[in-house]
Amino acid sequence: MNRVAFAFIFFTCSSMLLPACQTDTEQNDHIVVQENVNRKYFGTIGSDTVYAYTLKNNKGLKAVITNYGGTILELWTPDRSGKTGDVVLGYDSLPGYLQKSNPYFGALVGRYANRIGHATFAIDRKKYTLAPNNNGNTLHGGIRGFDKVIWKVNQVNDSSLVLSYTSPDGEEGFPGNLNVKVIYTVTSSNGLMIDYTALTDMKTPVNLTNHAYFNLSAGKDSTIVNQDLTIYASEYTPVNESLIPTGKIVAVANTPMDFRTSKKISKDLDRVRGGYDHNFVIDKKGPGLAMAATVYDPASGRMMEVWTTQPGIQFYTGNFLDGSLKGRDGKKILQHGALCLETQHFPDSPNQPAFPGTILEPGQSFHEWTVYKFSVRP
Repeated sequence: MNRVAFAFIFFTCSSMLLPACQTDTEQNDHIVVQENVNRKYFGTIGSDTVYAYTLKNNKGLKAVITNYGGTILELWTPDRSGKTGDVVLGYDSLPGYLQKSNPYFGALVGRYANRIGHATFAIDRKKYTLAPNNNGNTLHGGIRGFDKVIWKVNQVNDSSLVLSYTSPDGEEGFPGNLNVKVIYTVTSSNGLMIDYTALTDMKTPVNLTNHAYFNLSAGKDSTIVNQDLTIYASEYTPVNESLIPTGKIVAVANTPMDFRTSKKISKDLDRVRGGYDHNFVIDKKGPGLAMAATVYDPASGRMMEVWTTQPGIQFYTGNFLDGSLKGRDGKKILQHGALCLETQHFPDSPNQPAFPGTILEPGQSFHEWTVYKFSVRP
């Protein structure tokens, strides 16, 4: 089946991938929880309780997600021998995620994912100043972005979790009250689907994504440099030394950024100063899902496809992981210990007129979705 046909089927059948929640079970404050859902206590923050919710299908895909930051704690999928393994980085307990040094492991990020240069932008000639948290720039929403809030659990069943959060006017410097809903669904076709919706009462920039760190070896290999990557992008957005886009959109041909044909991540890694941390312009025509990237781990046989409605994808090779962080079972997390494929609008778009617009207006709906689909190869 070609990419266009698959995207059409996935898009038109999305409603079938979102199982209806049962309303005749536990219900409290509009939260609907099936009794068979594996909901576990994960900790407390002040007077708030944090839970971990397990979503799964009957083909071996299991996701564990918490209402703190909408974070993907675990993501289990089989290898070619049928043995399941956890393919995302994370910590054993909540205190790990509360560390200032936590690099957004598995979290939902917003109100604006990625960077906004000089922590400022203007709408209708009015200048807004944001919270700078990255060398004078704003990264992933600021000091207290969506990754650091406790999301409301609206609905949950054995394969789907609905989260919501209202970001108040002025939070981290952003204008307008922003109502956000995110739906996580483990699909019958071994995909983890993330559906983002947002509404605002004032013009405001919006860019939502998930910051999962993937290593398809499930811990067998301490880095991802030997995994094969394809990115369906003929262009990318170059950056300056602060990783802020220059505003140009250039061809990947004859550069280390060319992943149009699958290659090992290590092949050109040394030619990229500091490692990959770049936004790629996805080759997509029109609305709906398009294939953005594939990752393949030859040792385990695991394959991950990334499908999205978003125009860009940030490829990051865990350059700032330096061994100082300890993940599950106390294991040190090394540089290039995982990769991120963050589907998104382009970084610094509010300050870059040549980029696709990211200003959401009252009466409009932000709606994007992404599927991380897993399979194995012989």
